[in-house]
Amino acid sequence: MPKPTNVIQLNYYLFPEIKLLDTQERWRRVGKILGITKAGFQRLEWIIYYYKNQHNVTLTCRHFGIARKTFYKWLREFDEDNLYSLYKLEDRSKAPKRVRQRQITQLQEQRIITLRRRHMRWGKMKLAQRYHKIYGEKISSWKVQKVIESWKLYRNPKKVAKTAKKRLKSRSQPKRKLIELKDLAWYQKTAGYIICLDAITIYWQGLKRYIFTAIDKFGKVAFARMYMNKSSQSAKDFLERLYYLLDGQVPRVGHDNGGEFKQLFQKACDDLKIEQYWSRPRTPKDNPENERFNQTLEDEFLAEGTFHPDPKIFNQRLTEWLIEYNFIRPHEALNYETPLDASHLLPMYSSCTRH
Repeated sequence: MPKPTNVIQLNYYLFPEIKLLDTQERWRRVGKILGITKAGFQRLEWIIYYYKNQHNVTLTCRHFGIARKTFYKWLREFDEDNLYSLYKLEDRSKAPKRVRQRQITQLQEQRIITLRRRHMRWGKMKLAQRYHKIYGEKISSWKVQKVIESWKLYRNPKKVAKTAKKRLKSRSQPKRKLIELKDLAWYQKTAGYIICLDAITIYWQGLKRYIFTAIDKFGKVAFARMYMNKSSQSAKDFLERLYYLLDGQVPRVGHDNGGEFKQLFQKACDDLKIEQYWSRPRTPKDNPENERFNQTLEDEFLAEGTFHPDPKIFNQRLTEWLIEYNFIRPHEALNYETPLDASHLLPMYSSCTRH
Protein backbone atom coordinates (compact mmCIF):
# COMPACT_ATOMS: atom_id res chain seq x y z
CA MET A 1 0.00 0.00 0.00
CA PRO A 2 1.38 3.46 -0.88
CA LYS A 3 2.19 5.88 1.89
CA PRO A 4 -1.05 7.45 3.26
CA THR A 5 -1.62 11.07 2.38
CA ASN A 6 -4.82 11.79 4.36
CA VAL A 7 -6.70 10.64 7.46
CA ILE A 8 -8.94 8.13 5.65
CA GLN A 9 -5.98 6.45 3.93
CA LEU A 10 -4.18 6.42 7.29
CA ASN A 11 -7.12 4.53 8.84
CA TYR A 12 -6.93 1.90 6.09
CA TYR A 13 -3.14 1.74 6.41
CA LEU A 14 -3.34 1.09 10.16
CA PHE A 15 -6.36 -1.26 9.95
CA PRO A 16 -6.13 -3.00 6.53
CA GLU A 17 -8.44 -5.87 7.54
CA ILE A 18 -11.45 -3.49 7.85
CA LYS A 19 -11.24 -1.91 4.39
CA LEU A 20 -13.87 -4.19 2.82
CA LEU A 21 -16.41 -3.86 5.64
CA ASP A 22 -19.38 -1.50 5.51
CA THR A 23 -18.96 1.83 7.26
CA GLN A 24 -20.77 1.09 10.55
CA GLU A 25 -19.28 -2.39 10.94
CA ARG A 26 -15.87 -0.85 10.30
CA TRP A 27 -16.43 1.53 13.23
CA ARG A 28 -17.32 -1.39 15.50
CA ARG A 29 -14.27 -3.39 14.41
CA VAL A 30 -11.92 -0.46 14.98
CA GLY A 31 -13.49 0.10 18.39
CA LYS A 32 -12.58 -3.47 19.36
CA ILE A 33 -9.04 -3.04 18.05
CA LEU A 34 -8.62 0.18 20.03
CA GLY A 35 -10.01 -1.46 23.18
CA ILE A 36 -13.00 0.84 23.62
CA THR A 37 -14.94 0.21 26.83
CA LYS A 38 -18.58 -0.83 27.12
CA ALA A 39 -19.67 2.78 27.74
CA GLY A 40 -17.82 3.95 24.62
CA PHE A 41 -19.42 1.21 22.51
CA GLN A 42 -22.85 2.20 23.78
CA ARG A 43 -22.33 5.78 22.55
CA LEU A 44 -21.00 4.43 19.25
CA GLU A 45 -24.26 2.48 18.84
CA TRP A 46 -26.18 5.75 19.28
CA ILE A 47 -24.22 7.28 16.42
CA ILE A 48 -24.57 4.19 14.19
CA TYR A 49 -28.32 4.18 14.73
CA TYR A 50 -28.38 7.89 13.94
CA TYR A 51 -26.60 7.38 10.59
CA LYS A 52 -28.72 4.36 9.65
CA ASN A 53 -31.95 6.31 10.22
CA GLN A 54 -31.19 9.26 7.95
CA HIS A 55 -29.68 11.45 10.67
CA ASN A 56 -32.92 11.46 12.69
CA VAL A 57 -31.95 12.74 16.14
CA THR A 58 -35.46 12.51 17.60
CA LEU A 59 -35.84 8.85 16.63
CA THR A 60 -32.39 8.01 17.98
CA CYS A 61 -32.97 9.67 21.36
CA ARG A 62 -36.39 8.05 21.70
CA HIS A 63 -35.01 4.61 20.81
CA PHE A 64 -32.19 4.73 23.39
CA GLY A 65 -34.03 6.83 26.01
CA ILE A 66 -31.46 9.62 26.10
CA ALA A 67 -31.69 13.42 26.02
CA ARG A 68 -31.01 15.31 22.80
CA LYS A 69 -28.41 17.39 24.61
CA THR A 70 -26.55 14.23 25.63
CA PHE A 71 -26.61 12.83 22.11
CA TYR A 72 -25.35 16.06 20.52
CA LYS A 73 -22.54 16.23 23.05
CA TRP A 74 -21.11 12.85 21.96
CA LEU A 75 -21.90 13.31 18.28
CA ARG A 76 -19.69 16.41 18.24
CA GLU A 77 -16.81 14.33 19.60
CA PHE A 78 -16.99 11.73 16.82
CA ASP A 79 -15.26 12.22 13.46
CA GLU A 80 -16.07 9.53 10.91
CA ASP A 81 -12.96 10.43 8.91
CA ASN A 82 -10.67 9.86 11.88
CA LEU A 83 -11.45 6.62 13.70
CA TYR A 84 -9.11 7.56 16.53
CA SER A 85 -11.92 9.89 17.60
CA LEU A 86 -13.56 6.77 19.06
CA TYR A 87 -11.36 7.41 22.06
CA LYS A 88 -13.34 10.60 22.64
CA LEU A 89 -16.49 8.53 23.25
CA GLU A 90 -14.97 7.18 26.47
CA ASP A 91 -15.92 8.34 29.96
CA ARG A 92 -13.85 11.24 31.19
CA SER A 93 -12.56 11.92 34.64
CA LYS A 94 -15.07 13.78 36.78
CA ALA A 95 -12.45 14.92 39.25
CA PRO A 96 -12.48 18.68 39.79
CA LYS A 97 -9.79 20.60 37.94
CA ARG A 98 -9.20 22.77 40.97
CA VAL A 99 -9.02 20.98 44.29
CA ARG A 100 -9.17 22.52 47.71
CA GLN A 101 -5.74 23.43 49.01
CA ARG A 102 -4.84 23.54 52.66
CA GLN A 103 -4.22 27.11 53.73
CA ILE A 104 -2.31 26.95 56.99
CA THR A 105 0.77 28.87 58.03
CA GLN A 106 3.86 27.30 59.50
CA LEU A 107 3.18 29.06 62.81
CA GLN A 108 -0.35 27.62 63.00
CA GLU A 109 0.98 24.16 62.20
CA GLN A 110 3.58 24.32 64.98
CA ARG A 111 0.97 25.52 67.47
CA ILE A 112 -1.36 22.65 66.58
CA ILE A 113 1.48 20.12 66.90
CA THR A 114 2.34 21.48 70.34
CA LEU A 115 -1.29 21.33 71.49
CA ARG A 116 -1.77 17.84 70.13
CA ARG A 117 1.34 16.47 71.85
CA ARG A 118 0.16 18.00 75.10
CA HIS A 119 -3.35 16.53 74.76
CA MET A 120 -3.04 13.27 72.82
CA ARG A 121 -6.50 12.05 73.90
CA TRP A 122 -8.33 15.16 72.69
CA GLY A 123 -10.21 15.21 69.41
CA LYS A 124 -9.94 17.83 66.69
CA MET A 125 -12.96 19.83 67.94
CA LYS A 126 -11.55 20.19 71.45
CA LEU A 127 -8.14 21.14 70.08
CA ALA A 128 -9.68 23.80 67.80
CA GLN A 129 -11.55 25.32 70.77
CA ARG A 130 -8.41 25.28 72.92
CA TYR A 131 -6.40 26.87 70.10
CA HIS A 132 -8.91 29.72 69.90
CA LYS A 133 -8.81 30.31 73.65
CA ILE A 134 -5.01 30.33 73.89
CA TYR A 135 -4.05 32.25 70.74
CA GLY A 136 -7.21 34.31 70.19
CA GLU A 137 -7.48 33.04 66.63
CA LYS A 138 -10.16 30.78 65.21
CA ILE A 139 -9.02 27.72 63.32
CA SER A 140 -11.11 25.03 61.68
CA SER A 141 -11.20 21.49 63.00
CA TRP A 142 -10.48 20.35 59.45
CA LYS A 143 -7.05 22.04 59.56
CA VAL A 144 -6.36 20.45 62.93
CA GLN A 145 -7.26 17.03 61.55
CA LYS A 146 -5.02 17.46 58.52
CA VAL A 147 -2.04 18.44 60.67
CA ILE A 148 -2.62 15.37 62.85
CA GLU A 149 -2.72 13.16 59.75
CA SER A 150 0.36 14.74 58.19
CA TRP A 151 2.48 14.34 61.31
CA LYS A 152 0.81 11.05 62.37
CA LEU A 153 0.16 12.38 65.86
CA TYR A 154 -1.86 9.41 67.09
CA ARG A 155 -1.90 8.04 70.60
CA ASN A 156 -2.08 4.49 69.24
CA PRO A 157 -0.71 4.46 65.65
CA LYS A 158 -1.11 0.69 65.23
CA LYS A 159 -4.79 0.83 66.13
CA VAL A 160 -5.38 3.73 63.72
CA ALA A 161 -3.62 1.86 60.91
CA LYS A 162 -5.67 -1.26 61.62
CA THR A 163 -8.93 0.73 61.56
CA ALA A 164 -7.96 2.44 58.29
CA LYS A 165 -7.18 -0.95 56.75
CA LYS A 166 -10.60 -2.29 57.78
CA ARG A 167 -12.36 0.74 56.28
CA LEU A 168 -10.45 0.35 53.02
CA LYS A 169 -11.35 -3.34 52.86
CA SER A 170 -15.03 -2.68 53.52
CA ARG A 171 -15.11 -0.06 50.74
CA SER A 172 -13.47 -2.44 48.26
CA GLN A 173 -16.14 -5.07 48.99
CA PRO A 174 -19.54 -3.42 48.42
CA LYS A 175 -22.26 -4.67 50.76
CA ARG A 176 -25.60 -5.81 49.44
CA LYS A 177 -28.31 -3.68 51.00
CA LEU A 178 -31.56 -4.97 52.47
CA ILE A 179 -33.36 -2.24 50.54
CA GLU A 180 -32.39 -4.08 47.33
CA LEU A 181 -35.00 -6.73 48.22
CA LYS A 182 -37.79 -4.17 47.90
CA ASP A 183 -38.36 -4.91 44.21
CA LEU A 184 -38.41 -8.70 44.46
CA ALA A 185 -40.88 -10.54 42.26
CA TRP A 186 -43.99 -11.85 44.01
CA TYR A 187 -42.85 -15.47 43.80
CA GLN A 188 -39.64 -14.61 45.69
CA LYS A 189 -41.49 -13.01 48.59
CA THR A 190 -42.08 -16.38 50.20
CA ALA A 191 -41.22 -17.88 53.57
CA GLY A 192 -37.58 -18.75 54.00
CA TYR A 193 -36.24 -16.34 51.36
CA ILE A 194 -34.29 -14.26 53.92
CA ILE A 195 -33.94 -14.34 57.72
CA CYS A 196 -33.45 -10.94 59.40
CA LEU A 197 -31.25 -10.69 62.51
CA ASP A 198 -30.85 -8.14 65.26
CA ALA A 199 -29.63 -7.78 68.85
CA ILE A 200 -31.22 -5.89 71.74
CA THR A 201 -29.68 -4.88 75.05
CA ILE A 202 -31.45 -5.50 78.37
CA TYR A 203 -30.56 -3.48 81.50
CA TRP A 204 -31.55 -5.03 84.82
CA GLN A 205 -30.30 -3.93 88.28
CA GLY A 206 -26.90 -2.85 87.02
CA LEU A 207 -26.51 -5.87 84.73
CA LYS A 208 -26.50 -6.02 80.95
CA ARG A 209 -27.73 -8.93 78.89
CA TYR A 210 -28.12 -9.29 75.14
CA ILE A 211 -30.92 -10.99 73.22
CA PHE A 212 -30.25 -11.98 69.61
CA THR A 213 -33.43 -12.15 67.55
CA ALA A 214 -34.23 -13.61 64.14
CA ILE A 215 -37.38 -13.51 62.05
CA ASP A 216 -38.33 -14.73 58.60
CA LYS A 217 -38.96 -11.53 56.62
CA PHE A 218 -41.96 -12.97 54.78
CA GLY A 219 -42.97 -16.08 56.77
CA LYS A 220 -42.68 -14.42 60.25
CA VAL A 221 -41.22 -17.53 61.95
CA ALA A 222 -39.10 -16.14 64.81
CA PHE A 223 -36.28 -17.27 67.09
CA ALA A 224 -34.43 -15.57 69.96
CA ARG A 225 -31.79 -16.35 72.55
CA MET A 226 -30.05 -14.47 75.36
CA TYR A 227 -26.26 -14.20 75.79
CA MET A 228 -23.93 -12.69 78.36
CA ASN A 229 -22.14 -10.57 75.73
CA LYS A 230 -22.70 -9.22 72.22
CA SER A 231 -19.59 -10.62 70.58
CA SER A 232 -19.19 -12.15 67.16
CA GLN A 233 -18.79 -15.50 68.93
CA SER A 234 -22.30 -15.12 70.39
CA ALA A 235 -23.65 -14.13 66.98
CA LYS A 236 -21.94 -17.16 65.44
CA ASP A 237 -23.46 -19.47 68.04
CA PHE A 238 -26.89 -17.93 67.44
CA LEU A 239 -26.58 -18.40 63.67
CA GLU A 240 -25.51 -22.04 64.01
CA ARG A 241 -28.47 -22.79 66.30
CA LEU A 242 -30.84 -21.08 63.88
CA TYR A 243 -29.32 -23.05 61.00
CA TYR A 244 -29.84 -26.29 62.94
CA LEU A 245 -33.43 -25.47 63.93
CA LEU A 246 -34.41 -24.70 60.32
CA ASP A 247 -32.60 -27.77 59.02
CA GLY A 248 -30.19 -25.67 56.98
CA GLN A 249 -32.92 -23.65 55.27
CA VAL A 250 -31.14 -20.32 55.73
CA PRO A 251 -30.12 -19.19 52.21
CA ARG A 252 -29.49 -15.56 53.20
CA VAL A 253 -29.55 -13.30 56.26
CA GLY A 254 -30.03 -9.57 56.73
CA HIS A 255 -28.66 -7.49 59.59
CA ASP A 256 -27.25 -4.10 60.55
CA ASN A 257 -23.60 -3.04 60.61
CA GLY A 258 -23.01 -3.98 64.28
CA GLY A 259 -19.68 -5.41 65.33
CA GLU A 260 -21.37 -8.62 66.47
CA PHE A 261 -22.12 -9.46 62.83
CA LYS A 262 -18.46 -9.42 61.76
CA GLN A 263 -15.37 -11.62 62.15
CA LEU A 264 -16.52 -15.03 63.47
CA PHE A 265 -20.10 -14.44 62.33
CA GLN A 266 -19.01 -13.64 58.78
CA LYS A 267 -16.74 -16.68 58.75
CA ALA A 268 -19.69 -18.85 59.83
CA CYS A 269 -21.78 -17.40 56.99
CA ASP A 270 -19.02 -18.26 54.53
CA ASP A 271 -18.70 -21.80 55.89
CA LEU A 272 -22.47 -22.37 55.73
CA LYS A 273 -22.72 -20.64 52.32
CA ILE A 274 -25.19 -18.04 53.58
CA GLU A 275 -25.50 -14.75 51.68
CA GLN A 276 -25.47 -11.53 53.71
CA TYR A 277 -27.44 -8.31 53.27
CA TRP A 278 -26.88 -5.15 55.33
CA SER A 279 -29.11 -2.32 56.52
CA ARG A 280 -27.99 1.19 55.68
CA PRO A 281 -26.20 2.91 58.59
CA ARG A 282 -28.60 4.50 61.11
CA THR A 283 -31.62 3.28 59.13
CA PRO A 284 -33.69 0.88 61.29
CA LYS A 285 -36.57 1.12 58.81
CA ASP A 286 -34.56 -1.14 56.49
CA ASN A 287 -35.29 -4.01 58.90
CA PRO A 288 -38.83 -3.29 60.16
CA GLU A 289 -39.70 -6.96 60.73
CA ASN A 290 -37.02 -7.31 63.39
CA GLU A 291 -37.92 -4.00 65.00
CA ARG A 292 -41.55 -5.10 65.28
CA PHE A 293 -40.64 -8.53 66.64
CA ASN A 294 -38.35 -6.93 69.24
CA GLN A 295 -41.25 -4.76 70.38
CA THR A 296 -43.56 -7.79 70.59
CA LEU A 297 -40.94 -9.69 72.61
CA GLU A 298 -40.69 -6.80 75.07
CA ASP A 299 -44.46 -6.20 75.34
CA GLU A 300 -45.68 -9.79 75.46
CA PHE A 301 -42.80 -11.55 77.15
CA LEU A 302 -40.36 -9.32 79.07
CA ALA A 303 -43.13 -7.03 80.41
CA GLU A 304 -44.68 -10.08 82.13
CA GLY A 305 -41.79 -10.29 84.59
CA THR A 306 -40.13 -13.25 82.90
CA PHE A 307 -36.58 -11.85 82.91
CA HIS A 308 -33.83 -13.75 84.74
CA PRO A 309 -30.11 -12.85 84.64
CA ASP A 310 -29.09 -16.49 84.23
CA PRO A 311 -29.17 -17.20 80.45
CA LYS A 312 -29.96 -20.88 81.02
CA ILE A 313 -33.11 -20.16 83.02
CA PHE A 314 -34.12 -17.23 80.83
CA ASN A 315 -33.70 -19.17 77.57
CA GLN A 316 -35.90 -21.99 78.89
CA ARG A 317 -38.68 -19.47 79.53
CA LEU A 318 -38.02 -17.77 76.19
CA THR A 319 -38.27 -21.10 74.34
CA GLU A 320 -41.74 -21.71 75.79
CA TRP A 321 -42.88 -18.28 74.63
CA LEU A 322 -41.37 -18.82 71.14
CA ILE A 323 -43.38 -22.03 70.79
CA GLU A 324 -46.52 -20.06 71.54
CA TYR A 325 -45.46 -17.27 69.17
CA ASN A 326 -44.75 -19.62 66.24
CA PHE A 327 -47.35 -22.37 66.77
CA ILE A 328 -50.30 -20.77 68.53
CA ARG A 329 -50.38 -16.96 68.23
CA PRO A 330 -52.35 -15.69 65.18
CA HIS A 331 -50.64 -12.98 63.15
CA GLU A 332 -52.50 -10.19 61.45
CA ALA A 333 -49.84 -9.95 58.72
CA LEU A 334 -50.49 -13.62 57.89
CA ASN A 335 -54.27 -13.24 57.67
CA TYR A 336 -54.49 -14.50 61.27
CA GLU A 337 -52.63 -17.73 60.63
CA THR A 338 -49.70 -18.87 62.75
CA PRO A 339 -46.19 -18.50 61.26
CA LEU A 340 -45.67 -22.26 61.06
CA ASP A 341 -49.00 -22.81 59.29
CA ALA A 342 -48.34 -19.98 56.85
CA SER A 343 -44.71 -20.72 56.06
CA HIS A 344 -44.70 -24.53 55.96
CA LEU A 345 -41.16 -24.53 57.32
CA LEU A 346 -39.88 -27.33 59.52
CA PRO A 347 -41.19 -27.13 63.10
CA MET A 348 -38.53 -26.04 65.55
CA TYR A 349 -38.89 -29.10 67.79
CA SER A 350 -35.17 -29.09 68.61
CA SER A 351 -35.54 -25.76 70.40
CA CYS A 352 -37.41 -27.63 73.15
CA THR A 353 -34.51 -29.93 73.89
CA ARG A 354 -31.36 -27.85 73.32
CA HIS A 355 -30.56 -24.96 75.65
